[in-house]
Amino acid sequence: MNDSEVEIRNHVEPDNPESERSRDLLSRPVVAIIGRQNVGKSTLLNRIAGRSVAIVEDFPGTTRDRIFAEASWNGKNFILVDTGGLEFQDGSVLGRGVRQQAQEAISEADVIIFLTDVKEGLMPLDQDIAGILRRTDKPVILAVNKVDNEKQKAEVAEFYRLGLGEPAAISGYHGRGVAELLDRLAGLLPSRLPAAEVKGAGLGVAIVGRPHVGKSLLLNRLLGEERSIVGDKPGTTRDAIDVALDFNGQNVILIDTAGIRRRGRVEKGIEWYSVLRAMRAIDRADIALLVMDATEPVTAQDTHIAGYVEKAGKGMAILVNKWDLAENKNKSVYNEYVQSRLKFASFAPILYISAKSGQGVNKIMPLVFQVQQERSLRIPDARVNDLIKEAVASHNLPRKGKKVLAVYSAGQSGIKPPTFRFLVNDSSIIHFSYERFLENKLREVYGFRGTPIRLVFKARG
Repeated sequence: MNDSEVEIRNHVEPDNPESERSRDLLSRPVVAIIGRQNVGKSTLLNRIAGRSVAIVEDFPGTTRDRIFAEASWNGKNFILVDTGGLEFQDGSVLGRGVRQQAQEAISEADVIIFLTDVKEGLMPLDQDIAGILRRTDKPVILAVNKVDNEKQKAEVAEFYRLGLGEPAAISGYHGRGVAELLDRLAGLLPSRLPAAEVKGAGLGVAIVGRPHVGKSLLLNRLLGEERSIVGDKPGTTRDAIDVALDFNGQNVILIDTAGIRRRGRVEKGIEWYSVLRAMRAIDRADIALLVMDATEPVTAQDTHIAGYVEKAGKGMAILVNKWDLAENKNKSVYNEYVQSRLKFASFAPILYISAKSGQGVNKIMPLVFQVQQERSLRIPDARVNDLIKEAVASHNLPRKGKKVLAVYSAGQSGIKPPTFRFLVNDSSIIHFSYERFLENKLREVYGFRGTPIRLVFKARG
């Protein structure tokens, strides 16, 4: 491959709708569902995320224990969040933890759905939470869940006492009243939030991963100085920290994010909100460094984080930290293991490092810039078209009934992430396996190491 074949561009293509969608994915309004434990928050989120109610696309790796959902209603796109249950602490009338959780939800969300339970009736904790919500300037919708019949609907009137306006009577399980709830929600959502930017000009690099895998220690090692608090307690860093780094004359903004925990280990809901901040950090970065612990198995949360990165169309490298402590140091075996757990992110290169000793850390920034170049590759349409024609001719074409797929032309429509358009006779014939086949052909020839790529199929006419 020579310079005439591939052009490297360092700006974002303004005409790339897929790139634009990726950039603002997590800059969409956030709707937080808050309420006591067992009032049906997860059920409501799953109902809204169901195709029968809203157009939704799950983040890769998150379907089984979904806490985020991308949703759209009446032309308004938003991110829906299940915040976990608020509960009493230490027998207090309003525990400090409850107050913190409610205030965190208020600060992070653009609209709040306060969910209650008609079967349990109006509870003291509902009144305490409502007292906090009445003092916020954020829009609040009071929803009364588990209203499954007309008798229970009559009991909803009791919840007017919370002073949050007209309660929405719903059944998250059966779907009753959910469409009306979403109508109210859509009317309260801002049309679009301004896309978040990193503090300063330069390549944005987010350091992400579970707590206690060594993210802040890695940041300090990259900077060569103590710039982030490093402690023994997992989750020491809660907020994203932006730090400028000059690497061989090129400006880099390192974004050290809060540790992301498995959902069941979130401490009383407080650490959960750092997950949202970390996702927003990924959104405003160009490349994410996913830090994993060599002494622990790849967890579901590692998979979820990688899924968020892939979904946002960002560059990604996997850093296996604490490699000096690993018992089995066979990198080939570990590579296969990681890729088996992160099949959708097999494009991500893997580095083995020790943030504590500095082993392999000097390879990180050169890899970051290599990944950024791969994200910026622009291939002439003629080259893409020829490659796809050869690929199509060498493989059995998918069919639907008697109709066989025909690919008329192919070309590149954008960068960051690299996006390719295909003109076909019927886009509904395309299935996942054939799409993956075409993606693999593009990668075989042009690499695209460290970056997801997007394939867009459109029917002629």
